[in-house]
Amino acid sequence: MSRPSKPIRVVIVEDSPTMRAILLARFEREADIVVVGAAANAQEGRQMIRELDPDVVTLDVEMPGMNGLDFLEKIMALRPTPVIVVSGSTSEGTETTARALALGAVGCYAKGEGANGYSFDDDGKLADLIRDAAKVRFVTRAAPPPVPPRPTAAALRTPAPTERPRLIAIGSSTGGVEALQVLLGGFPADCPPTLVVQHISSRFAPAVARTLDQSCPPRIVVAEPDMPLRDGHVYIAPGDERHLTVAGRSGALHQRLRRGEPVSGHLPSVDVLFHSVAEVVGSGAVGILLTGMGSDGAEGLLALARAGARTIAQDEATCTVFGMPRAAIALGAASVVAPIGTIARHAFSKAA
Repeated sequence: MSRPSKPIRVVIVEDSPTMRAILLARFEREADIVVVGAAANAQEGRQMIRELDPDVVTLDVEMPGMNGLDFLEKIMALRPTPVIVVSGSTSEGTETTARALALGAVGCYAKGEGANGYSFDDDGKLADLIRDAAKVRFVTRAAPPPVPPRPTAAALRTPAPTERPRLIAIGSSTGGVEALQVLLGGFPADCPPTLVVQHISSRFAPAVARTLDQSCPPRIVVAEPDMPLRDGHVYIAPGDERHLTVAGRSGALHQRLRRGEPVSGHLPSVDVLFHSVAEVVGSGAVGILLTGMGSDGAEGLLALARAGARTIAQDEATCTVFGMPRAAIALGAASVVAPIGTIARHAFSKAA
């Protein structure tokens, strides 16, 4: 993994002195990460963020006074900054971190409980989350608006749909939970069967599905093996090292979960989902690629476009990270490039 030329500046917001000390000690071992402030509550954290302008914030959820979720919502509204939620590993904490992802956190890390109240799995994953978060660019900080992308080759050759899509496939990564909440909130309750690969740990996938289900018209569930695909349902990949695909070319569609190697660096992979949809559903499908780091889904979206499907990429102005949509647009895979708030309309309209 490439390291930035300048250290990543981190502010820790954590009410436990023990956990603050653990995090400080852990980050001191990373040459490319420097802790510039450690706050015991939201009030101190707000002051440090304003004065120090960190690259990344780590945020506890359970704190006295203003809790972490309320503070996260204020950060995203007033001074958008990449936030990693470092929360407890209980069932309640899992629901809370899922909600944090929906509010705009770019990642989450579960802290465990040991004899002294805390333990820390020193596997380097938190440091890698910090590095990935430091690459996130919040568009609210950008000065000029982006130039609208030119029409792609796919836009010129993909016909507008003349009937209701048979299936919708969605891929997303960093910032994707928040984007999915907006996108699926615009879906009708009787939408076509929809499959989603969101890069997320299996620990949080069920809670994310429940969080989205509470605020979106369709029924949103975690995918299960060989589950028949039904109208009005959105199926989210469980994130447990199984690829999500579709089967049933000549009859009723159903989903499959299969073991395999990572594709485009991910398991489950958006590319694997999109390729299977292109092969099985073809022009009857709609493919949507949302915010995310890297290029997973770009080749798959191109396969969907070549199969005659409607293909949509989220625009740069509304992406947390423009990596995945950018890669697809560069390949000419997107017939429509649109803000997140209008993608649902494009998915169901007869004209791009």
